[in-house]
Amino acid sequence: MDKLVIEGGKPLSGTIVIQGAKNAALPILAASMLVEGTVILDHVPKLRDIEVMLDILRELGCRAEHNAQTVVLDTSALHSVHIPEELMGQMRSSIFLMGPLLSRFGEVQLYQPGGCAIGERKIDIHLRGLKALGAEIEEFGNRMVCRTEGLKGTDIHLDFPSVGATENLMMAAVLAEGTTRISNAAREPEIQDLQHFLNKMGAKITGAGTDTITIEGVGSLAPCRYKVIPDRIVTGTVMVAAAATGGQVTLQNTNPDHLTSLIHVLRRAGVQVIADGDIIKIGCSGRPGAVERVVTAPYPAFPTDLQSQVMVLLAISDGISVMKETIFEGRFKHVDELSRMGADIRVDYNSAVIRGVRRLHGTTVEATDLRAGAALVIAGLVAKGKTVVENVHHIDRGYDQIEEMFNQLGARITRYAAISNNQVISG
Repeated sequence: MDKLVIEGGKPLSGTIVIQGAKNAALPILAASMLVEGTVILDHVPKLRDIEVMLDILRELGCRAEHNAQTVVLDTSALHSVHIPEELMGQMRSSIFLMGPLLSRFGEVQLYQPGGCAIGERKIDIHLRGLKALGAEIEEFGNRMVCRTEGLKGTDIHLDFPSVGATENLMMAAVLAEGTTRISNAAREPEIQDLQHFLNKMGAKITGAGTDTITIEGVGSLAPCRYKVIPDRIVTGTVMVAAAATGGQVTLQNTNPDHLTSLIHVLRRAGVQVIADGDIIKIGCSGRPGAVERVVTAPYPAFPTDLQSQVMVLLAISDGISVMKETIFEGRFKHVDELSRMGADIRVDYNSAVIRGVRRLHGTTVEATDLRAGAALVIAGLVAKGKTVVENVHHIDRGYDQIEEMFNQLGARITRYAAISNNQVISG
């Protein structure tokens, strides 16, 4: 598998344009299956997860092209409602196809989805919501068959504000008869983007961004062209990396309103953050300060997807910080790797006590999941000496060539692609 070799110790500087949001693009790709015709999506990043989703759509009969940052989908030949087990096992977001296929064709066959091993993420909330809309679901081990003679609008209360369940039920309810109200809905910007996309195709949805979403069922939708929002997690990753390396970086194509909790934490650490329109400027001179307490929680609170990256900043801060993870119980796997680089972090159940050290030291570390991998890249940029990050395929799920992104800002990162046994070639 590919690995990254990072020569650390150099502050990042310069200007970078942020990619489109993976977590917005994936449900929008799935939602495109609700219409017959050609859908064009702009600002879609070249990522492993995106390519897996496109492979699934092709297996279903959809024609899909991804050139530069534009995806062209022709759904007119869509004929299958059976999502292959092998492809579902590669990506959890494949579950998004459940709602659209069930709504359009009245049936979908699928398997338990895969994805990062960051803790238990059951799909029970998805299934209960679909049953409330009128779906009949049979489970045969790992395989599920969902059928309906026609979905009907209803009131659905989510036990937890699940992003995936909120999006899946929005897509299922678009063509349902009557009105659907989803209460305790997730509020993430990606959900708002899905609402804007569906409404552009002719849906009638209001409330995304609040805890109650209302969907008035329509008879049909029409294809459209749509631009995906900027990726707030990639934006946040670059912001943290700039601060941790003591750099000066300008980020373009951002939405600062999507990152208010991160900006608050960075400013508490003494980082200069200037937001103007779609531009964010980051500057940090000297050692960052500790932040007494950071707690992950559903949006608009601090995002779990930035927890590991910010932990790197706190690991070199002046003082003691506490990070509490309330979303995924398996999201501290990066702590052991950071400790091997010299970080002083102690984990107690779902809290990490971080005693800042002056310097991290390069070594060989392993990316255990997508965001942990990004954090280790930041740690490598900060560390003295050479850091090798293995299992880069995790990182490729969410970052479009992360080494090139940071090298634009003066980093020194080289990708090596494995070819056989222990031999590698420069990528």
